[in-house]
Amino acid sequence: MPKGNYVFTSESVAEGHPDKVCDRISDAIVDSYLTADPEARVAVETLCTTNHVVIAGEVRGPDSITHATLEDVARQAIREIGYEQDGFHWRDAEVEILVHRQSPDIAVGVDAAGNKDEGAGDQGIMFGYACNETDVLMPAPIHYAHAILKSLAEARHSGAQPILRPDAKSQVTLLYENGRPVGAESVVVSTQTVDGIETEEVREIVRPHVENVLPAGWMCADDKFYVNPTGRFVIGGPDGDAGLTGRKIIVDTYGGAAPHGGGAFSGKDPTKVDRSAAYAARYLAKNVTAAGLAEKCTIQLSYAIGVSHPLSVYIDTHRTGEVDEDKLSEVLQELVNLTPRGIRTHLALNRPIYARTSAYGHFGRTPEEDGGFSWEKTDLVGPLTSAFC
Repeated sequence: MPKGNYVFTSESVAEGHPDKVCDRISDAIVDSYLTADPEARVAVETLCTTNHVVIAGEVRGPDSITHATLEDVARQAIREIGYEQDGFHWRDAEVEILVHRQSPDIAVGVDAAGNKDEGAGDQGIMFGYACNETDVLMPAPIHYAHAILKSLAEARHSGAQPILRPDAKSQVTLLYENGRPVGAESVVVSTQTVDGIETEEVREIVRPHVENVLPAGWMCADDKFYVNPTGRFVIGGPDGDAGLTGRKIIVDTYGGAAPHGGGAFSGKDPTKVDRSAAYAARYLAKNVTAAGLAEKCTIQLSYAIGVSHPLSVYIDTHRTGEVDEDKLSEVLQELVNLTPRGIRTHLALNRPIYARTSAYGHFGRTPEEDGGFSWEKTDLVGPLTSAFC
């Protein structure tokens, strides 16, 4: 049986964290290409530092999207996050574009042709995970770490907390008893502010956002509640620390509570299995858990470049499963075509829905009417339940 009593920690970072600024720009570029051409190919990385943004990568899409277009997309993303600081300003930052056409060597292995189906864009392994610790079937530590920062961001954007600035981090340590979370052992929040604000004032601004997010009675002891523990956080964002696309992959997924294949999501169109297959694995794991077939479920998929079908489909219900795992694997593969094209079709991924994923996690979100977070739907619960009646 799983270990019963322990503590577990996960962290999150806000949309204004330097790495998340880069993720946002890269995903906004993906959205721009998919808006112009749903079949566009995009693999774009962003680097940010003091008043400088560098965008590099490979694309295959309409000529109407120029370097000037990409610069405008980057500036708008920075503006929406809220950066208007001397060291990083959406209007004044220098934006350098180093984007070129996709390699034909990659295209010939990946594209569908004749009787050949579309192949995976690269080799790799992807994991999906779900558990019944929260109503969104996510591990509790990462779920609450995201929610704290999202609450603070909403207060900043609305003007309710004008002293807050975009950069922030959170870390939540939960106590588990008999394998279930029962309360917060400690909470850490570091948030950028305007100059001249005392740490105790910041602490009291942050406190209700933590208390309102955590379940009743879960707040940690006051001496385990750390807010801006260095005492000052005024210089932040890319002005304080350089950022890169794809450097917060554990924040993006399960907070360390589940394995990660290693591939980042942001900046990649959905033909890239690093992104689409990870979404599919979460979709399957979530539906297994939502159907009550397991309390926890981990799914691994593996692919080879140019090969359409996964090389392996691995399922682990962590000894909490109610059904045979081999049979479960068969049923899931009957319900969802796990080729790159099959995943994109089933989850309708060729849409401009990715900028919104760049902060506060790709999983545990609410499916949206325009197709955003389609991998969070639980529409397989009925077929799964029927298969095991």
